[in-house]
Amino acid sequence: MLLTSRCRYLCALCLLPFSVLTKAEPFPPPEGDVLLRLTGDIAHVNVGDELHLDRAMLMSLSPVVVETTTPWTEGVGRFEGPLARAVLDAAGADAEHVQVRALDAFEAKVPVSDFHEYDVILAIQRDGEPIAVRDLGPAFLLYPFDDHPELLNETIRFRSVWHVGTIHVP
Repeated sequence: MLLTSRCRYLCALCLLPFSVLTKAEPFPPPEGDVLLRLTGDIAHVNVGDELHLDRAMLMSLSPVVVETTTPWTEGVGRFEGPLARAVLDAAGADAEHVQVRALDAFEAKVPVSDFHEYDVILAIQRDGEPIAVRDLGPAFLLYPFDDHPELLNETIRFRSVWHVGTIHVP
């Protein structure tokens, strides 16, 4: 019995460094210009109590391409960026909704279920080029409108925030 207790203790002691690794920061502080800040109830931070992400960090989150028209742009655009759900996963966020805030203080409450039901992306490139602030950037919460015509409604248009600067997890 004593040997079993010692074995358990030694096993727990050996696993301790791995438990610390799982709580490590997923990202170092950004080296480039910050495109997105995640705030609120998040598990992973890199600047104070926030997660700041630059373009390279966002593109490291397995970006996808969505080719779609939007109510705000002309023609079909080729938008690229990480899935919104991947961004929340990277932050260690677990919420029913998030507050998506634009640089101009516009804000929309967006259900996280949208991110799982549709491949909503945080578009940071259009047609291979970074999206400039004057052109809906630096980030644009984009729904795949052409793949799901039912998304062309006032509610979803309101949730499709452009000039995204912050995602707050309540």
